[in-house]
Amino acid sequence: MTGRSRVTVLTNPASGHGSASHAAERAIAHLHKRGVDVVAIAGRDPAHARLLVEGALERGMDALVVVGGDGIVSLALQVLAQTDIPLGIVPAGTGNDHAREFGIPTNPVAAADVVVDGEADTIDLGLIEGADGTRRWFGTVMAAGFDSLVTDRTNRMRWPHGRMRYNLAMVAELSKLRLLPFRLTFDGTELTTELTLAAFGNTRSYGGGMLICPDADPRDGRIDATMVASASRTRLIRLFPTVFKGTHVDLDEVRTARARVITVEVPGDFDINAYADGEYVCPLPVRISAVPAALKILRPV
Repeated sequence: MTGRSRVTVLTNPASGHGSASHAAERAIAHLHKRGVDVVAIAGRDPAHARLLVEGALERGMDALVVVGGDGIVSLALQVLAQTDIPLGIVPAGTGNDHAREFGIPTNPVAAADVVVDGEADTIDLGLIEGADGTRRWFGTVMAAGFDSLVTDRTNRMRWPHGRMRYNLAMVAELSKLRLLPFRLTFDGTELTTELTLAAFGNTRSYGGGMLICPDADPRDGRIDATMVASASRTRLIRLFPTVFKGTHVDLDEVRTARARVITVEVPGDFDINAYADGEYVCPLPVRISAVPAALKILRPV
């Protein structure tokens, strides 16, 4: 057994349509069997959950374990970034892109074993700084453009629930598909172009396994950018399945770049929001930077 004898477990009860609570019970029971002292917390809302985590951090712990999806991981990153406390994940969300990237099993008992026996891998994080003063860490991908417009619409809808709501929002946004004027800089080199969407990855996937930035490496000190330019609904729909294989980067409509610091702006009368790790961040413009060795994450040996 490693030196992780005392951990805090943070659960998002709403993750996985309510399945996270059951996953947490199984993981905590197994941690107890492995001789680990567990402090279990669950906030009323994200702000309360963050206060609880900050309090637990002050009291001391060997690891923070989150049970849920990428949203609860995102919350943990805001507290753990640039500390020596490692992050453990028990996947119980709908996307689970952080867990997928680092090979963390979906079975709660197996994920709990990773907390005890796994190695603490040091990885980069992305840092988003908005013109409105926002400062947000992210682990997977920040998206802007068509992706964020779909998410905006999904969040406004109250019916149906689950993946179907996102699918209907996508159909609605496809009916209004247009190219947007982007102004980007990559380590100071400016690019003015028109894009359907732009995604900026510390890791490879978002949206539950879509390899939007298939060559992203969370240890290279850089952010990967994938830029898609297509005003054709038909071509965009045909492109969509290739994202799950990462082969979309070979298409004429797609180009990629990589940099330590990227600025993203959509000039003119366009209200485009940035989303990262599936969560709303702030309106554009933003500055994205790769911060090397910003997080320790527990992964299988």
